[in-house]
Amino acid sequence: MTKLVWDQVGQRLYETGVDHGVLYLPNASGAYTTGFAWNGLTSVTEAPSGAEANPQYADNIKYLNLISAEEFGGTIEAFTYPEQFGQCDGTANPVPGISVGQQARRTFGLSYRTRVGNDVDGTDHGYKLHLIYGALAAPSEKAYNTINDSPEAITFSWEISTTPVDAGDDLKPTATLTIDSTKVDADALANLEAVLYGTAGTDPRLPLPEEVFSLFSDTVTEVDPTKPTQEGNNITIPSVTGVNYYIDDELVSGVVAITEDVVVAAVPQKGYKFPAVVDADWLFTHTP
Repeated sequence: MTKLVWDQVGQRLYETGVDHGVLYLPNASGAYTTGFAWNGLTSVTEAPSGAEANPQYADNIKYLNLISAEEFGGTIEAFTYPEQFGQCDGTANPVPGISVGQQARRTFGLSYRTRVGNDVDGTDHGYKLHLIYGALAAPSEKAYNTINDSPEAITFSWEISTTPVDAGDDLKPTATLTIDSTKVDADALANLEAVLYGTAGTDPRLPLPEEVFSLFSDTVTEVDPTKPTQEGNNITIPSVTGVNYYIDDELVSGVVAITEDVVVAAVPQKGYKFPAVVDADWLFTHTP
């Protein structure tokens, strides 16, 4: 044992800022295969709830404490939002340029970054990546004010609730992960960011918790996706270990007959990754 010492040089840590926001939309199977940059993100407030003690009494004493289930929620504030977020905010666009409110709300995923600072490096000490799954935005108030001598941009705000996703056999389902750049392997972190933000030839996506864990556990295998082949209006999907193929977010395999132009996208399975530069989606044209 050693004596405790407070506020040593380099150990005066703090966290600040929010940037690199990305919106992810899930496909029919629940995989977050499409990401969109969220510009103008000003605040993300995390507000867990639950985990409250419920005392039980017996034999005239407090016999035990039962803890209620914990839920993850929060608030997102921004000057603007991706156009694709409209469907998560209860908006439909039957005609380009026209929005219809009070529609069904789609769940979404979110990632954002906060800075980690200390007394030596300032805010360049490191950062944390925050991943949120199964989020659902509640209706929010929007205040439009007249322009005056002290104009301010409108700030949009959404309360969100979440539904946890599977986190593996040894963990309870979760709706949030946090990755600290000062404590994880730099190469593994770079691999995660390549998935979150996309690379040349691969779309950004939000990996589920087990895939995130695998990226940091030296169990990831690099695989090259093979381009499907086309004969007439039939597309043959190759069978490649570690690769799933999708058309319009639907998992496909074997021979697929097309009735219109389609894009086939390849996505690595859990425990696999694509090279940094790779072609992972292909346009196939329908012949009348």
